[in-house]
Amino acid sequence: MKKIILTVLFLISVVNVNAQSEKEAIKKALYDYIEGTANGEPERVQNAFHKDLNLYFVKNDELNVWKGEKYIANIKPGRKSNRIGKIISIDYVNNAAMVKIEIDMPGAKRLYTDYLLLLKIKGKWKVLHKSFTYQSYK
Repeated sequence: MKKIILTVLFLISVVNVNAQSEKEAIKKALYDYIEGTANGEPERVQNAFHKDLNLYFVKNDELNVWKGEKYIANIKPGRKSNRIGKIISIDYVNNAAMVKIEIDMPGAKRLYTDYLLLLKIKGKWKVLHKSFTYQSYK
């Protein structure tokens, strides 16, 4: 009986460690995006995004699509921006993840909310889709 209990505890710990390491791998891609945009590091953002990524947002009640390549091209190497990113939630199963991030931009007095879809491709988590909105504040 003791052997069974120890085996079960071991298996639970292995699953927990694997889940933690998978979340850390997802966070790595997220921090490449968050820190890359804040610190003027387009190569980090490019590393986080899949080459076919598009960004989606609503402007004047119309859907707008921004190509990921153009988004990355707007990040000037070495030019820092006043952006404070925070991971709100990560939900994943196997090789698919959904993430919510908040980006505070105090200079613009805007709080952006990003909804990201990621897939694990060839062992690396990549952002495939970004939908975002923002709220102004005083």
